[in-house]
Amino acid sequence: MKELRFVDVGEGITEGEIHKWMVKDFDEVKEDQPLVQVETDKAIVNLPAPISGKIKIIVEKGSVKVGDILAFLGDEEELKNVPVQKAEKPVISEAANVRTEKPPNPKSMQDILATPAVRKLARDLGVDITKIAGTGPNGRIMESDIRNFAAKGSSKNIETPEAKTVQGGVERIPMTQIRKAIARNMELSWTIPRATHMDLIDATHLAEIVSKEKPKMEKLGVKLTYLPFMIKAAVEALKENERFNASYDKEKQEVIIKRYYNIGISAEGDDGLRVIVIKDADKKSIIEIAKEIQELKKKVMEKTIKIEEMSNTSFTITSVGSLGGGFLSIPMINYPDVAILAMHFIRDTPIAKDGNVVIRKILPFSIVFDHRVVDGAEAVRFGNSIKGYLEDPEFLEMI
Repeated sequence: MKELRFVDVGEGITEGEIHKWMVKDFDEVKEDQPLVQVETDKAIVNLPAPISGKIKIIVEKGSVKVGDILAFLGDEEELKNVPVQKAEKPVISEAANVRTEKPPNPKSMQDILATPAVRKLARDLGVDITKIAGTGPNGRIMESDIRNFAAKGSSKNIETPEAKTVQGGVERIPMTQIRKAIARNMELSWTIPRATHMDLIDATHLAEIVSKEKPKMEKLGVKLTYLPFMIKAAVEALKENERFNASYDKEKQEVIIKRYYNIGISAEGDDGLRVIVIKDADKKSIIEIAKEIQELKKKVMEKTIKIEEMSNTSFTITSVGSLGGGFLSIPMINYPDVAILAMHFIRDTPIAKDGNVVIRKILPFSIVFDHRVVDGAEAVRFGNSIKGYLEDPEFLEMI
């Protein structure tokens, strides 16, 4: 008999939510066959069968943590003797040979398993972290442990209700794993001392090229937008302004310059925004980037996006203009990036040129940057570099 566990899928993920079982009790399954989908704060992951055989499901729904047993696989007689009952929370049998008790409370700060962000949260909320029994792997203290302790004044972890509750005219809706992840990332982003540089781009030539090439691309099944051009221009500008293609190590007080160009862009699913990543964008053509954007956004909508397709950005672009909103915005930096570029809605705008008033297509943009790493003058130079590439007809034709 073999157990199916929620394994460590990387990216620091420690918990998830059962999204859907693709099999039923005592179904015959094949080795490597996808059995269950678990929604993490990054993506929905498929857990495959470790062996061939019949399956008995232990956790039908609810929250699970890395290492929890979700099901057993074996022959039917073995499975009938599994001394566990279906529940929304994992129940570990003696047959699994796994400790069921929680690890003892740590006695000193040195004994505590917790990330710096969790420790900071405990300090901010006035929580004595040494009094908390962690629910993560090996007793690691999670953010939820800190918040539950602060809210209830107890070291017992209180589960978030899994259904909407309405009381006294107020509706409480538990956050999904994705929304929890967005909230955590926004809290981390807000710790960055930021400043903003704004400017305007004459996108007339860019608009002409997109308009000319769009019908050709459609015949190839590719939707051409302004975004691939923005990505290529940003990459060239990053090569000239390398401190924007970086992250900041607060503990060591070091700037980490990245020699690769993984450009994150926002993609909206029905359960929230995700950042999809165009890996090695400097090595790809406009059409390759356009196709990849299209494929990744489709995966987000279908909830088949993989964690590695949403991780390891070096710089992020948000295309606000694609939604038609706003003149200028100040987006949140995608932690731990140093900066984010927001491209806005292109408008026909009268401007003075050579003594005449002409109509040009003007693209506003804003760069929000970590002021610990770069200064305002550097942001202006970076912005001018992006602006120069997107206004250069020869560059636009070349790429």
